[in-house]
Amino acid sequence: MLRNIPDIISPELMYALMSMGHGDEICFGDANFPADSMGQRVIRADGHKITELLDAVLQFFPLDAFVQKPCVLMDAPVGNEPAVWRKYSEIIHENDFANAFKNGFEKIERFEFYERAKECYAVVATGEYEGYANIILKKGVIFK
Repeated sequence: MLRNIPDIISPELMYALMSMGHGDEICFGDANFPADSMGQRVIRADGHKITELLDAVLQFFPLDAFVQKPCVLMDAPVGNEPAVWRKYSEIIHENDFANAFKNGFEKIERFEFYERAKECYAVVATGEYEGYANIILKKGVIFK
């Protein structure tokens, strides 16, 4: 057992986060996301919402401040912006990533998002039921 690691972070997820390098990406897919057909590393987080996972992960995971937009969303149809996007923004700001997140989210079309997810270091399959809740994070570096 380790101290101060949120229970929601499984050993597999912690291992993936620690194994990733600068520029690697991780995808958090909602309950409808075809995680198993996306990549080689699928981490199960059934029953957990993406907001809960992001809140836990961003305590440890640096966002890439060297790219314009280190957070990528699957774009929703015009006029149907999911409420969860606002929650993601709040979580990112609460974890002191205002500098890395100054340009907001990159939004890409569904099939383009799928292709990008296939290149991610890992895909986390969640129990999130809100539509268009899928998000990709690009790992940054630690500054001392």
